[in-house]
Amino acid sequence: MAKLYVVGTPIGNLNDMSPRAVETLSNVDFIAAEDTRVTLKLLNHFGIKKPMISYHEHNIREKGEYIISRIADGENCAIVTDAGMPCISDPGEDIVKLCHDNGIELEVVPGPSALIAALAVSGLITSKFVFQGFLTVRKTGRFEELEKLKNEEKTIIFYEAPHKLRATLSDMRAVFGNRTISIAREITKIHEEVKRTTLDEAIAFYEENNPKGEFVLIVEGAKPQKPQDEISFEQAVEMAKELAEDMGSSAAAKEISKTTGYKKGDIYKALL
Repeated sequence: MAKLYVVGTPIGNLNDMSPRAVETLSNVDFIAAEDTRVTLKLLNHFGIKKPMISYHEHNIREKGEYIISRIADGENCAIVTDAGMPCISDPGEDIVKLCHDNGIELEVVPGPSALIAALAVSGLITSKFVFQGFLTVRKTGRFEELEKLKNEEKTIIFYEAPHKLRATLSDMRAVFGNRTISIAREITKIHEEVKRTTLDEAIAFYEENNPKGEFVLIVEGAKPQKPQDEISFEQAVEMAKELAEDMGSSAAAKEISKTTGYKKGDIYKALL
């Protein structure tokens, strides 16, 4: 059965192209590319000659059905983006969904990803994170999106274009406060740069320096909200007293510790 191959491509340095990606692109019947001109340079570099069709956000409905029909007729297709993994902040997610809806087999050929590469060298928490991608262009919409993330405790990852960077940093400062931020620029390219700083310092820096290149912004998550801010220790003890009548002091202290954040031992001692 024919397949759709989701193929990762370099985000800057062509040496990051995997042998498996080269083999896959060489063997499929055709390639769906975000920008055929960009992908042609990649194919030429590796001596690959394959027919391509353009598949981007402005033609996903029309071309998506066309791609599915060709795969259903027995042709293998590879989908690539201009740089990195298809489907991540990319219309490739639509064709993948179409494949699932139509029983088309999929195979992923992993490759570089700007968000993961930037996160790895950010110096911020990497075990838990959320990926926001590009914020909306509209200022009101951008504030709404940032407000929804204001209390997010995980590390937050954004993509941003150079001409919008200053405005985005200022809006982040207004909503998030002066958090730590890692700014990764031109990952894997000649002018790669990673700057771990604060939002205040970043704003000041780019007031004096013109932003150049593509950016990945890694923002420190919100500080954990402590239940103690809402429930006093005395209130927690009173709650435990009520429970203790039915389940005993030890069990009550344990239960109230879970819901308030206060230590079980402290609540238990107060009960006694």
